[in-house]
Amino acid sequence: MRIGWVSSALALLLWAQGAMAANVLVVGDSISAAFGLDTRQGWVALLEKRMQESGFEHTLVNASISGETSAGGLARLPGLLAEHHPQLVIIELGGNDGLRGQPPAQLQQNLANMVDLSRAAGANVLLLGMRLPPNYGKRYTDAFAGVFSDLASEKKLPWVTFFLDGVGGVEGMMQADGVHPTAAAQTRLLDNVWPTLKPLL
Repeated sequence: MRIGWVSSALALLLWAQGAMAANVLVVGDSISAAFGLDTRQGWVALLEKRMQESGFEHTLVNASISGETSAGGLARLPGLLAEHHPQLVIIELGGNDGLRGQPPAQLQQNLANMVDLSRAAGANVLLLGMRLPPNYGKRYTDAFAGVFSDLASEKKLPWVTFFLDGVGGVEGMMQADGVHPTAAAQTRLLDNVWPTLKPLL
């Protein structure tokens, strides 16, 4: 009888520890998946290290996939929320939508749905804003950039205005393809995110 009681108590303790786990879930594309790099060099891995050094005991889950679009992220999100029960969801998506010329209105709707799903699951959301190179035309690039500012305003979201600030188009910060940041750029990406992210932990 005593053994059964101890086993039940242990199971309850383990369940409580799991329930209290304060996970941070990153849902992004190749930039957060550290395309072309050792994943240990990526900004998400550096974020995990900085959180630990700063005394945060959160578990970080990187669910980023190279080539991911907002539609793909939206489709995967319910399963990720159910599996990881995050306290905070970091959304780093939209770049591939823009590079493919997808309608900004659709991007905004997909991201809005991701925000709503995350909040319904009890998570805060941090949105990482993106911009496109000028060769996509002013009308489209302005509409694309406006997706993030409009969504942040509408949903009252904490957000980073331009995730690639100081990286995009900067010599030595981009790989040969001109799209993906180098290893040298990863600390700058983290520094762009950290001031807005830290208060949410």
